[in-house]
Amino acid sequence: MVEAFATRLGATFKRSRRRRAEVAVSDAEGVSLLLALPVAFMNECGGPVASIVRYFKVHTESIVLVHDDIDLPFGKLRFQFGRGTGGHNGVASVLRALGTEEVWRFRFGVGRPPGRMDPAEYVLRRFTSAERAEADLLVAEAIDVLRTFAGEGGEAARQHAGEIAGRLDLGKDEPT
Repeated sequence: MVEAFATRLGATFKRSRRRRAEVAVSDAEGVSLLLALPVAFMNECGGPVASIVRYFKVHTESIVLVHDDIDLPFGKLRFQFGRGTGGHNGVASVLRALGTEEVWRFRFGVGRPPGRMDPAEYVLRRFTSAERAEADLLVAEAIDVLRTFAGEGGEAARQHAGEIAGRLDLGKDEPT
């Protein structure tokens, strides 16, 4: 999602070895944006995120963590503020490194693993062709939510994500 957002903005990621991340700077909705992709294992991404936040002097209320979520049905989006880790090890790493839960989280539902499949194996697998088509549609919608965040703030982005959830049929057979 972050890579697709950067592409839409015409931004190019550059590797920052010192920050252990790929970083892109761009403008959207008249606001300067910093996009980052930590180059670390998911469970250890807090260090790179905290390093970027300190270096660029980013206020934590301006941070949006974009991540998958097995507790949301496939295709559901949630945009929330200050909600803790939700059991997500990458989010836990970031919140621990930042010393706060006061960040925005943009959750992309991938659904629960089938049967006794290991959750880590499940989230690392490739999407099926049917899922890929739905995921591509959802990413395009999600980019608009990120643009809303840039231009109008978190509450407007949260409302926009909710409108998308009400409009799309993705994940409709799953309980919410």
